[in-house]
Amino acid sequence: MLSSRGHNNAQLHKIPWRYALAHTYNKETNPSGMISFGLAEHAPMRAEIANYINTKVEFNIASVAYGSGNDATARLQKAVAAHLDDLLKPIASIDPENVIVASGATAIGSMLGFTLAEPGDGILASRPVYGRFELDYGVEAGVQMVYADTMTEEAFTPSVVEKYEIALEDAQARGVRIRALLLVNPHNPVGRCYPTQTLTEILKFCDKHQLHIISDEVYASCVFDSGDPGAVPFTSTLSLSTPELINPDLVHLLYGFSKDFASGGLHLGFLISQNAPLRQSCKAILRLHNACSAAITIGTTMLEDRAFIHAFTAKSQQSLASTYRIATSTLDREGIKYIKGGNAGFFIYIDLSPYLQPPSPPAETHNNHPSVPEFTLAQNLVNAGVFLHPCEEHGMIPGWFRLVFAHEEDVLREGLRRMIGVLKSLK
Repeated sequence: MLSSRGHNNAQLHKIPWRYALAHTYNKETNPSGMISFGLAEHAPMRAEIANYINTKVEFNIASVAYGSGNDATARLQKAVAAHLDDLLKPIASIDPENVIVASGATAIGSMLGFTLAEPGDGILASRPVYGRFELDYGVEAGVQMVYADTMTEEAFTPSVVEKYEIALEDAQARGVRIRALLLVNPHNPVGRCYPTQTLTEILKFCDKHQLHIISDEVYASCVFDSGDPGAVPFTSTLSLSTPELINPDLVHLLYGFSKDFASGGLHLGFLISQNAPLRQSCKAILRLHNACSAAITIGTTMLEDRAFIHAFTAKSQQSLASTYRIATSTLDREGIKYIKGGNAGFFIYIDLSPYLQPPSPPAETHNNHPSVPEFTLAQNLVNAGVFLHPCEEHGMIPGWFRLVFAHEEDVLREGLRRMIGVLKSLK
């Protein structure tokens, strides 16, 4: 017999398409393998990180010891604070004491859910949004995501707070207490940055209702020149959150190595918060979510090497710009619609609704979507060796998928060729 938590978590594996398929394609060794457009990872830059670790990182006794008893974590906190001061341009320099080091941004999401909310409470987000937050905040903490009913373009305008107000009222009417608002900036899956005016209104909304704001900024360095003069530049929440706009104790920022440094396998994530009681609570939970000492050594060496960070970031942004333009030019040529104005992250939000087949009644549902058509399309794509994750972004309109374009050029072109072949066969 399992606990209620154990039973509920076991059921997650029974939800169709809950977990992404693995990328197994290799041009030389497995040319018929699966090309995954579902995993948000900057594959072309992984070799740069591996080479840096092999040639520049020197492990020592602290690298294999418990974190207590040495200053390895304190040194990393200082390096993170300096890096984020440079990257985010906060209104005040980040105090290293306000940095919590953990085993990834996912772990920090779980810690925040556990610390800020009771089981059954809610965290508010607009649509569309990265679908795995349901797991990040729900698996351990039992906190649910509550989605404001926003269309994609609307979510980036100041008027989004009106939809947040409606969602907040609806949740309260259902007996669900909203404890925080989750903001992903740069945005996943849309690949845009939030305008300053919208961020300002969201901060004021959170202060008005005394909601914590969790600003997930793990793609902060992954902003590139998309060729669109109307693309919005990146602005960090920490560069705007003055005490006049919001109580500083309500503002919490997530950052990590998985996206900006193409090294999700390092499992290094950071929480930046001025809220001392929150940090103390998170430190207690760190017993379960500590970063490993070897990863701390690697992360510290990298962040202290500012010349490497600047060179790596420039190369990463050039790579993203190149593959973004390959993907969007292909989509344009084939007449596949997508959200314009992207200039950040690894993904394009594409509209495949014209390729959905009508479901056979009675239609099944998944996450409030008519699921059968999207699942059927996903299976057709998988049969052709390309994976797009169905029903994960909780959009208002069925048929939208997140396409990850951050691949080696030959892999991207082959994946797009497979995808387009399937779509043409359905016309």
